[in-house]
Amino acid sequence: KDGETSPLVDVGATAAAAKVGVEDADDGGEYHKGLGTEFKFPGDAKKLREASKIKLWTAYLRAHGRHLTLARYPQCTRLIQVGLPNRLRGEMWETLSGSLYLRFANPDVYQSILKEHAGKTSMSTEEIEKDLNRSLPEYAAYQTEQGISSLRRVLTAYSWKNPELGYCQAMNILTAALLIYMSEEQAFWLLEVLCDRLLPGYYSPSMHGTLLDQRVFEALVQRCLPLIHDHFSSVDVQLQVASLPWFLSLFINSMPLIFAFRVIDCFFAMGPKVLFQVGQKVERSLTSGAITAILKINGEKLLEIQDDGAFIHLMRDYFGSLGDSAHPDSSDPRVKNITNFQELLLVAFREFSVITDDTIISERKRFRANVTSTLESFSKRAAIRNLKFTGRFSKDQCGAIYDLLFKAIWEEPPRGNGVTGSVDSTGRPETRISMNTFKQFLSYVASWARNEVIVSNGFQQRIQRDVVDHALINRLFYSWDYSGKGALSLQDIVMGLEGVMFNDLMSNIEWFFTLHDKDKDGSLSKDEVLQLSESLLFIFRNERGDAYLGAVSRFMTNAFEYGDSLLEKGDGVTEDPEDAPTNQPYLTLPTFRMVVLADEILESFFDTDLSASFRFDEPAAPVPDEPTGLLGGLMSTILTKENKNLFNRVADEIGKTIGRHQVDQRPSIGKLGRELALQEPKPRESLVTPRQRSASSAAVPSAASSEPPTLSSQSLPDVSQLSLSERPPVPPITPLIPTTIVMERQTFAIDAAKDDDEEEDSMYAIGGDDDVMDE
Repeated sequence: KDGETSPLVDVGATAAAAKVGVEDADDGGEYHKGLGTEFKFPGDAKKLREASKIKLWTAYLRAHGRHLTLARYPQCTRLIQVGLPNRLRGEMWETLSGSLYLRFANPDVYQSILKEHAGKTSMSTEEIEKDLNRSLPEYAAYQTEQGISSLRRVLTAYSWKNPELGYCQAMNILTAALLIYMSEEQAFWLLEVLCDRLLPGYYSPSMHGTLLDQRVFEALVQRCLPLIHDHFSSVDVQLQVASLPWFLSLFINSMPLIFAFRVIDCFFAMGPKVLFQVGQKVERSLTSGAITAILKINGEKLLEIQDDGAFIHLMRDYFGSLGDSAHPDSSDPRVKNITNFQELLLVAFREFSVITDDTIISERKRFRANVTSTLESFSKRAAIRNLKFTGRFSKDQCGAIYDLLFKAIWEEPPRGNGVTGSVDSTGRPETRISMNTFKQFLSYVASWARNEVIVSNGFQQRIQRDVVDHALINRLFYSWDYSGKGALSLQDIVMGLEGVMFNDLMSNIEWFFTLHDKDKDGSLSKDEVLQLSESLLFIFRNERGDAYLGAVSRFMTNAFEYGDSLLEKGDGVTEDPEDAPTNQPYLTLPTFRMVVLADEILESFFDTDLSASFRFDEPAAPVPDEPTGLLGGLMSTILTKENKNLFNRVADEIGKTIGRHQVDQRPSIGKLGRELALQEPKPRESLVTPRQRSASSAAVPSAASSEPPTLSSQSLPDVSQLSLSERPPVPPITPLIPTTIVMERQTFAIDAAKDDDEEEDSMYAIGGDDDVMDE
């Protein structure tokens, strides 16, 4: 009874006493029981010698305790190998597996899960409904609504308890078998133990645990049965074609139920090694010519098969004969009564006792990396194949994006909305990353999304990379969230990268403009212009010299000067551009394009450097990524990652003490040479014509210039009112006084346009007879 730890109630030696621990509780309560008590247990009780088993187990439980007090002596294992009585099987399964402790430690959890999720549906519940009528349909209980409902409740409850795993293939078969001997709550907790501890990875979307044990099984066949292994290799017969269902369903779908449950009895008592021992015995029994004549014939057939189909057919015939006599021609009745199944267990536990738990653990360690690599390769191909849009990316490039994405997930697991077990619109599983993982991923892809320094301290030289945080990265994340789920999928990232890595000059300018146009109205407000300028400063933060800084400074000055000149006076518009609302349309895309093209450095950046800053391989480093030198090599061998970081800090402090510590910041773009990068920034050239400036000044007479580095046009004399003799002389050209430099304005496409005021503006044209600029 649930929670009862008292000694076993007195039972008789008759068949009526077979109801041990199931009925007639002392306190009138209800015992846990399976569907078999109502729909009968599989097999013939007389042939299975249920009465004799009950006698043996009654004596053992009286002497050595029961439930939580059960003491497992060698006699217990021998009794299990003989077979558990049907009415005691469920109780012993949960005691031997340890699920009994989970059930006692979590009372009413099963019922609360069902109540909490009543009426809810998910992808797992939909898959469960599809498989309910395919779960042991030969058993009477699963031909009724009672049995189907019990199976549905257990599988549904487990899918809600473990949503990451949910429901997977073969779980329905295993749970249906458990419910024959156990109550729903017992089966629920035993399923938890099976999936989490006894058979980890068996019932997962990738089935990595099953595939790993298949490799282990093949290795054991090669070691113990080299003749079979060599023959299968020569005819290209895959052993796992037949053995995979054995492991996945614990032989329930391969053997008759009465024999499969005997294997499960041993599995719960002795662990997963039983699956390998029985599997080896299946191969051994078909090839040994010394056991019986019939097995010798089967062995000859096995060595004659040429394809997988013949192998599967031979296995099916053998499992169908497990109840037959292993020695039908023997004159000894006792020998003649030995079945093929009894002989299978005898040989499995005797001849293959060398297969221990340590053997299985060792073999799993040996093949785990290979199986993981194979699964990752398969998942990678499937993910790339399921991409609806790859644009101009090749398969290899998509594969590189996939590798970097999962490298980032490994280094920085998703949080919040970022989940690794969601599904797309078609129901396929997909991986999505949150903001924290995206920053890690972008640091692998974009050179400006990370800080890289080359550290030298006299002992070693290393590259230190750190992930950075900025509003530009956040803006990029949300612009790539095409589905609006607050997390990015592989498809989102591929589409986002494709939208910038193959752009030309004009496309990149438009892409960068749109990225900062928050309300998507086709224009930038003053605040958005400032944010765009901050993004440029962030990208150029690690460049040598002041060339890029000067380019951004000229961009800001030109953008605000031109934006102020284009503000029209009207309803809702203030007289002073300085007092204009910060969210008012201020800079359009054509104007932004003109301002960018006016600067050689910015034009070069948007033409090639922006797209080139996204790449899928680590940039070439002047020094190796790993520490070098004698001390560095020793460190790589004996220190962990945490200890390496500690050692680096200590070595840096020592290097500072002896004056050998040096840190060199690696530029993100690095296109300009050292001499060009260290040159003085070029002086700014105004993009506003004198007429526009005069109109702006007339409209806002009290407004001061918003550009401190430049002089207002009102501070200069009006050359149209001066005679030739009165005009001021042209000052000498000097790079140290930007306001006196004579320059020619770059020609733009807009200059080709003609208007009615062309003649009026000609007197202000740059490059006149006196070669004097307006500023």
